[in-house]
Amino acid sequence: MNNVPVTPEADSLVPSPCIRNCCLDEDDVCLGCFRNLAEVIAWSEADNATREIVLKNAAARRQTYLDRCKQL
Repeated sequence: MNNVPVTPEADSLVPSPCIRNCCLDEDDVCLGCFRNLAEVIAWSEADNATREIVLKNAAARRQTYLDRCKQL
């Protein structure tokens, strides 16, 4: 049995979008999760509100990337 206490805050944090396919583009955006390098570094200290903003921005970056790929 694990004797490490679990805090409610830790259990309810928005999970990382990392898919372990990290490759940064020329703008330091990960082509796996579409977070920028600063967002990846700050993730572990971010609260849920900040994490939701990061996820929204990453989703927009992903869509932009996919739209560009369709034009090729």
